[in-house]
Amino acid sequence: MKKMLLLGVAFGALALNTPAHAELKFKPGEDSRFHWANFEDLKKVDLKGETLTIFGPWRGEDETLVRSVLDYFSEATGAEVKYSSSENYEQQIVIDTQAGSPPNIAVLPQPGLIQDLASKGVLTPLGDDVAAWIKENYAAGDSWAKLGTYTGKDGKSGFYAFPYKIDVKGLVWYSPDNFKEAGYTVPKSQEELAELEKKIIADGGKPWCIGLGSGGATGWPATDWVEDIMLRTQPPEVYDKWVKNEIPFTDPAVVNAIDIFGKIATDDKMVDGGAKAVAATDFRDSPKGLFTVPPKCYMHHQASFIPSFFPEGVKLGQDADFFPYPPYASKPELGTPLEVAGTLVMITKDSKASREFIKFLEMPLAHELWMAQKSFVTPFKGANKDAYGSDALKKQGEILVGATSVRFDGSDLMPGKVGAGSFWTGMIDLVGGKSAQDVAADIQKSWDAIK
Repeated sequence: MKKMLLLGVAFGALALNTPAHAELKFKPGEDSRFHWANFEDLKKVDLKGETLTIFGPWRGEDETLVRSVLDYFSEATGAEVKYSSSENYEQQIVIDTQAGSPPNIAVLPQPGLIQDLASKGVLTPLGDDVAAWIKENYAAGDSWAKLGTYTGKDGKSGFYAFPYKIDVKGLVWYSPDNFKEAGYTVPKSQEELAELEKKIIADGGKPWCIGLGSGGATGWPATDWVEDIMLRTQPPEVYDKWVKNEIPFTDPAVVNAIDIFGKIATDDKMVDGGAKAVAATDFRDSPKGLFTVPPKCYMHHQASFIPSFFPEGVKLGQDADFFPYPPYASKPELGTPLEVAGTLVMITKDSKASREFIKFLEMPLAHELWMAQKSFVTPFKGANKDAYGSDALKKQGEILVGATSVRFDGSDLMPGKVGAGSFWTGMIDLVGGKSAQDVAADIQKSWDAIK
């Protein structure tokens, strides 16, 4: 998630009120895609005279979108909702909580930061009943309940963070026209993907476009590859131990995942431009090879945001489509894992309005109102999938709901010096020719040096 936020437009601090009687984006009762009974239930909650302050990472277009959802909570309950954000929101929430002036609700995309806040005792547990609701109502609910569970100041585990607005990672982008013309079919397994790679090479093409360039964050796209491979070669419990440093980077399971990616990225037959182009190509430019004539490559591995960098005029669902990075058919016990990023909602200042807002997030309507617009998918099984505003979002939602286990972006779960430091630089060393074993040893050394 920190990587996606690097792409955002930098805005100064904002403070936006959502007054009662706001102009609602969708008129209640007029669109059958929405659970309007939820809105009627909200009207029974009297929060007149109360103010709900929400601090989150959403700025620019996402701020407009979340405000359109908050309008309904405000309109129905009578609460005054004040949403604010900051370009340096991670530092700001720490400052505000330490100063004793936190918002009622904090929304963050970094589980590591959430754990820090929980251990300092500045978060209010949402309760076992909310955790049970997540387990029951979210696809792969145990995974989501675990993601929202942190250790408090008292050393006890509790459910503190409600997952809301998820980003699907582990997607492979391609041109349906190019696949059709070449006679290729979308692979359903890693074994089929390997056969497709061989066929593309035999036909004189390049299977992949890969670009790791990203200024000071160069290398991060490769960490997503490694994380995806880990989830498809190891049980999720091993992934959990890895991101907590309970098994080192030098563990054979991790070295194997790094090596699998390295063998793809350093094979001149596999990658457009060859191994030398991988580190030199900016990740925003790397998918463009899918759309040249003839195509420079046939596949590109990246999260759901990448269409923002497709060439002008490329129509999603027509000129470009995607499929999930597939599991191994030979490892059915691992099911269909999925890597995600996203945001989690916490109470940092308890109040009646805070509690009612969490209850609002348990309503399908709180999801559908954003689903119907853009940049929002949810694992909530009770939300109407037909509410999605585009076929691409609906497809991502189906991938999310179809996952048997989900895990958060691994590098975001690691200490910053590793997940946003040595892991990134290690991937550049890897594509530069360093062995997976040596790269893993270097990354682990940096982690061991953290006091």
